[in-house]
Amino acid sequence: MNKKETILSSALSLLTEKGVHNTPMSAIAKAAGTGMGTIYNYFPNKEILINEIYVDIKEKEKSIFLVFDANKPIKTQFENYFTAIITFFVAEPAYFKFMEQLQASPIITEESRAIGQESVEAVLSLLVNGQKERIIKKIDLDEILVFIGGAILSYLRWYFNQPRRKSTSLNNQINMVWDAIKE
Repeated sequence: MNKKETILSSALSLLTEKGVHNTPMSAIAKAAGTGMGTIYNYFPNKEILINEIYVDIKEKEKSIFLVFDANKPIKTQFENYFTAIITFFVAEPAYFKFMEQLQASPIITEESRAIGQESVEAVLSLLVNGQKERIIKKIDLDEILVFIGGAILSYLRWYFNQPRRKSTSLNNQINMVWDAIKE
């Protein structure tokens, strides 16, 4: 891992543990084993550092859909999407904690949000095709995305707070969300 990656990794760990507003750059530098000058060579301020972490997570999230098969039935595509996004965040709980803190934060720039929006293009395509085929309800796509995103967020919050994880719970969530958006 190079110095920049070490800084990003240390920052992610601290930001999720202590919170975005409670983590000074000096703590990140110390955790990364570097000086303040080095950190500021890579990241002129904390907002730029946070945006880089955000974009990096969104880029990784986008990679989920590289194997997304648009030739499968709409319902199967939706089930695969929901399972993949949940699996992604379950495997990387720090990503979830970070994104949860910043979901409505003004720290994330419009440019970073635009890059992040690319991570849902495959889902948008799925929803558009589902509406064309009269499988998905004719509701504004932004509203459907907010609903699905809310379900994912709620499920992950619940999942990470369960002492015993139930193997059927994800399938139940998929079925409930599908039932809500299908025609």
